[in-house]
Amino acid sequence: MMPSAQLRAADAQAPVAVPQPGSSEAPCELRVEGLRKSFGKDREVLRGVSFSVRRREAVALIGSNGAGKSTALRCALRLVEPEAGSLALFDEDISSAHSRQLRKVRADVGFVFQKHNLVPRVSALTNVLHGNLGRSGGLRGWSQVFARSELRERAMACLERVGLADHAAKRADQLSGGQSQRVAIARALMQQPRMIVADEPVASLDPVAGREVMDLFHQLTGEEGIALLFTSHNVQQALDYCDRVLVIRQGVIVLDKPSGQVSAADLGKHYG
Repeated sequence: MMPSAQLRAADAQAPVAVPQPGSSEAPCELRVEGLRKSFGKDREVLRGVSFSVRRREAVALIGSNGAGKSTALRCALRLVEPEAGSLALFDEDISSAHSRQLRKVRADVGFVFQKHNLVPRVSALTNVLHGNLGRSGGLRGWSQVFARSELRERAMACLERVGLADHAAKRADQLSGGQSQRVAIARALMQQPRMIVADEPVASLDPVAGREVMDLFHQLTGEEGIALLFTSHNVQQALDYCDRVLVIRQGVIVLDKPSGQVSAADLGKHYG
């Protein structure tokens, strides 16, 4: 029988198993159950939506216009208040969390939207610094002129991560659409997020810029372990860049499968 000291040494040398993206062993970063939302008396947009996003996993939520994908994404993070359902973010129940608790938990989520929402007349670097406002507000987080040196260095590292370090001083309104979206991603990275949520992040970009942005998302999930939830109306993009595909139709999730198992028949039946 091997002595206990030798057993400990052998265990230390054994490789640590890392759960693969989508593995049931990976912890859930976001869990949504029974989400419901209506706009007006006769317009039920979400009718019991349930899904989850696990650590290191990229999940695409696809559907036709009006299917409810953007509403589902916003309600899942309580950017829009749902009428029913349970929500857990990083193992914390946020279904009825008060605003201060909700802000604290959501600080670990980076948001990227189709409209990049940059401040147009300030530099790319200053826009990236704004990603830290959720953790430390005030003037020091608003402008590169007043920001602490360590914050400026981290913001520059985020710009370098998205390939735009040489555009740090350029005003946001002088950037191309693809560059603006990459600055928005750098701003999200400034939060040091555990998860990025992106709503139609490349819908307004040309195909080349769109691929560059999706390639960047793919690198972030693979190399830095950031979970990704994004909406898209582009089926091929979803299949190429995600681990799991969710199809929403008339406010209901009608398909939830690993991307490699989604067939043409599935898409024809559920997506149209």
